[in-house]
Amino acid sequence: MESAPLLRQRPIKRVEYEKLTEQGFFDSDERLELLDGLLVFREPQYAPHATAVRLAATALRRAFGPGWVVEGQLPIALDDVSEPEPDVAVVPGDPRDYRDGHPERPVLILEVAESSLAKDRDVKLALYARAGITDYWIVNLIDRVLEVYREPVWSPSSPHGWRYASLVIARPPEGITPLAAPHSRVAVADLLP
Repeated sequence: MESAPLLRQRPIKRVEYEKLTEQGFFDSDERLELLDGLLVFREPQYAPHATAVRLAATALRRAFGPGWVVEGQLPIALDDVSEPEPDVAVVPGDPRDYRDGHPERPVLILEVAESSLAKDRDVKLALYARAGITDYWIVNLIDRVLEVYREPVWSPSSPHGWRYASLVIARPPEGITPLAAPHSRVAVADLLP
């Protein structure tokens, strides 16, 4: 029996996705993000997830202070084929610096994970590592820990060819110092609902 041919796919480029979005091509109710050329539905946000996003944004604003934009669930121009909307991203500057284009180089990305834990540890982790994001945090609501990934490295066995060489798992009452804010410490308890 002859096997069926694989379906050919055409990844969507980030600039194409942005044009389609600007033209209202997608329903406003659809929660989409572009990951490696594919349109992916974002997970629904339940109260603990939303609370953790708010807590993380508050804690990171306090840690970074003036001169940094700490925003939740807004697009990041990660590369030519990815425009994720992480739960929280920290970028340098002022909001008006990004009037003409989405931020491209966050110094820290944080995802809050419950139902999305596998995707955040697999697909998003590899894409963030590939883009050179040096500080990637996952607030793991299932185990009530903070997973801190650092040192992106090439890894042919990983999805998208990238992974992080360093993983620290922190629990309350521990704290973590963001790489780009070396004089600050974020308490894990401040991130958990």
